[in-house]
Amino acid sequence: MGGVTSSMAAKFAFFPPNPPSYKVITDDATGLQLLDPFPHRENVDVLKLPTRRGTEIVAVYVRYPMASSTLLYSHGNAADIGQMYELFVELSIHLRLNIMGNLEVCFLDEKPSEANTYADIEAAYKCLEETYGAKQEDIILYGQSVGSGPTVDLAARLPRLRAVVLHSPILSGLRVMYPVKRTYWFDIYKNIDKIPLVKCPVLVIHGTADEVVDCSHGKQLWELCQEKYEPLWLKGGNHCDLELYPEYIRHLKKFISTVEKSPSRRFSSRKSTDRVEHSRRSTDCYEVPRKSTDRREKPRKSIDRPTDKMKTNEYKFNNDKLEKYRISFDQVERSRRSVEYHEKSRRSIDLQVEKGRKSVDWLDRIRAA
Repeated sequence: MGGVTSSMAAKFAFFPPNPPSYKVITDDATGLQLLDPFPHRENVDVLKLPTRRGTEIVAVYVRYPMASSTLLYSHGNAADIGQMYELFVELSIHLRLNIMGNLEVCFLDEKPSEANTYADIEAAYKCLEETYGAKQEDIILYGQSVGSGPTVDLAARLPRLRAVVLHSPILSGLRVMYPVKRTYWFDIYKNIDKIPLVKCPVLVIHGTADEVVDCSHGKQLWELCQEKYEPLWLKGGNHCDLELYPEYIRHLKKFISTVEKSPSRRFSSRKSTDRVEHSRRSTDCYEVPRKSTDRREKPRKSIDRPTDKMKTNEYKFNNDKLEKYRISFDQVERSRRSVEYHEKSRRSIDLQVEKGRKSVDWLDRIRAA
């Protein structure tokens, strides 16, 4: 069983350049790891990361000053970290965020397998948390092509991610090669089954002329997302040229800007919704029972029903609030009456003064006569 899956993974996913487009060397003067033939950059770290499966991957970390987000980029097949290096640097500048590019689908010496790619992205994510202090709420996962497999798998297990970007994603490995309508046990990267579990905003980017992974893959995944963001269907875009379209970077910028403004608010709003729901329940005892045809108020499961003690406390709590409101209303009413009383007194005094003034005028007229 495992042999069939591994065989599919090896044939479908892993075609890194041979020989690799780079070498990892150690600088004698500084002891830093460098990516040859690229010049050293002060804001770029070259890393070798151990995985839980006993393998080692190469990754690069690109810093951006004062960035509030970090993007974990999982690239597709037929590419390696050397070919992606300049793109990572450019994306970091244009999107104003940190980028971790990891070698999860192009291996150094490990056997190609789906399980190894999951271990690779986990190693990169662990490095972000432990070495660079990134929080889950500040991380955006980016999966391109086959890289969408490890990306969706990890995103389905991280409930507080900031966002996910799927670039020319696949529904599953088997669905790229055959138009199957169901998921088989030997299929790999079953994104179609995992994407509904992703709780954060998801942006899907796909070219309409993609001849490797049909655009229908991206569209179906977008339909299955819990929290959809406006997708980008690049007209005429193929599988490996979407970065060349001006709309690509513009739409990404807009997406990043949107999710950077709202991630903490998104979770706080969920909590506030819970509080509103709790308050609504506390007022249920004052509502007239609804008709049995109102399906919205069907009896909830026992685990969701408050205990008698809770109901009593809620009743007392609401009575106390109503009593406070009543007292407050009485105080306002007394104040209003007091003001009206003083207003009547003032009017009475004004009337007396007016009468006195008229009397004086009458006497003056008599004297004048």
